[in-house]
Amino acid sequence: MMPELIRYARSLRRFWGTALAGQLEYQLNVLLELLAALATLAGSVLILSLFFGPGEGGGRQLGGWSWQEALVVQGIYTLLDGVASTWLRPNLGAIVTHVREGTLDFVLLKPIDSQFWLSLRTLSPAGLSEIALGLGLIAWAVPRAGAAPTVGSLALALLLLLAGVLVLYALWFLLATTSIWFVKTWNATEVLRAALTAGRFPLSAYPPGLRLLFTLVLPVAFLTTVPAEAMLGRVTLPWIGLALAAAALGLGLSRAFWRYALRHYTSASS
Repeated sequence: MMPELIRYARSLRRFWGTALAGQLEYQLNVLLELLAALATLAGSVLILSLFFGPGEGGGRQLGGWSWQEALVVQGIYTLLDGVASTWLRPNLGAIVTHVREGTLDFVLLKPIDSQFWLSLRTLSPAGLSEIALGLGLIAWAVPRAGAAPTVGSLALALLLLLAGVLVLYALWFLLATTSIWFVKTWNATEVLRAALTAGRFPLSAYPPGLRLLFTLVLPVAFLTTVPAEAMLGRVTLPWIGLALAAAALGLGLSRAFWRYALRHYTSASS
């Protein structure tokens, strides 16, 4: 087991090292991407501020969340969007291309797990600026929200944030896998991306019907709201359990669905 893990870790290091070396040749792009991320974040914060009024939130609340607390949610959303730009879009978006062009055959012939290869083959530095801005906004907003994070609460927040990343990955991978039947699913992934923007606001800001939808059907709550509550020191045990269960279920479903899809895949050479 351990030698296999070491082999995969070395493969991952080579994948990402090669990808970064190739894409960082265009260093001006890094500055342009940072400016674009700053503009996007500024626009998101401006939209959020419309719900609170002038000044430090105008004394108003959004679903029981203060201005500073809502900024923590926005910071986590920005961070996750950066993760999607760095990791999910360049990898999972390519699954459709592999199926359409028949190059998935070559992936399946490689002496490495196909889901691992398709999920982690490359990365794009485009989202690193978003990740940095998201972390910066979180670090700025958490103490101003009156929270005093401990080592334990930070570790829990990191665990729940990882669970949110895995839920996001599972949703994206499940949708990308359907390309084996439908070939063109890019529009569907754009719809998913648009739906996930609901995570930039706290879950309690939505009506009860949408809260249920964003918890059980499209688990947006586990992407941003639950990790934000952990950072603010007020997450409850049931929500922790639900977030971890959603991540485990998502990974299990993505694995099972990929194996099922491969049994129905008609290769380009057959």
